[in-house]
Amino acid sequence: MATVLVTGATGFIGRRLVPALLDAGHDVRAMTRRPESYDGPGEPVGADVMDAESLAPALRDVDVAVYLVHSLDDPDFERKDAEAARHFSAAAARAGVRQIVYMGGLGDEDHDLSAHLRSRREVERLLGGDGVPVTVLRAAIVVGHGGISWEITRQLVKNLPAMVVPRWVGTRTQPIAIDDVVRYLAGVVDHPDAIGRVFEVGGSEQLTYKTMLEVANEVAGGRAFPIVVVPMLTPRLSSYWLALVTDVDVTTGRNLIDSMSTEVVVRDTSIREVVPGEPLSYREAVRRALAEQDAAGSEQQR
Repeated sequence: MATVLVTGATGFIGRRLVPALLDAGHDVRAMTRRPESYDGPGEPVGADVMDAESLAPALRDVDVAVYLVHSLDDPDFERKDAEAARHFSAAAARAGVRQIVYMGGLGDEDHDLSAHLRSRREVERLLGGDGVPVTVLRAAIVVGHGGISWEITRQLVKNLPAMVVPRWVGTRTQPIAIDDVVRYLAGVVDHPDAIGRVFEVGGSEQLTYKTMLEVANEVAGGRAFPIVVVPMLTPRLSSYWLALVTDVDVTTGRNLIDSMSTEVVVRDTSIREVVPGEPLSYREAVRRALAEQDAAGSEQQR
């Protein structure tokens, strides 16, 4: 078993991954900028990817580092994410880390990628810039309570009696359940057949965003609603529209929407040779996300 550092340990994916790695028998360090307030499992360690000097103590004697950091809510996210990746790459190499695991984004490089997806690819490259082998899992929308993309979907179907949407609702994507993301991430940690490889991960279906909205609404028990496509609804206008009808800020919404005109589907299923098992359907992923939200709401009311 390995000593694993999980960056972003309090985030959407990290807070689920830490206990999964502990269950698999690894020693886990949960990296956060505020270790004194961390109340999750694992050993809390304080560090910040934007502060290069803070990374050395966190990475000392670490075998595998899982990198789950991004700055999507910042207008200058491309520069910040690149700088953070350079810091982490150098520190991991100096510490003798033998594997970095990174959660990237799906997208065919033969097509023009959005700034968001271009940044994810650049981070992939930069993390390996100092010689530590990087294992990359590329995913589209991750469905789970607390995930930004899922929250956009959930709040849209909850808040609107009808939708005026841009053309990207016809784009195909391959959403994946957060449970499957965690299973794949935990499965490639310290796995010899995963070192230095790029894997594409997705759920069991390729769906348009329009179908995703309709299925989410059905699983939530909502009434059927009309969806009207408006070809001239620009990414900028779409981001302001999202900010009006959801609690997602304009900057994050814009950066995500820019990616939604790009088809993001799995074309290589080799991850299943390394981490066997069938992924969940979108419908089941939605059901679990809604159930977790209900459970969280009930807990807060106690």
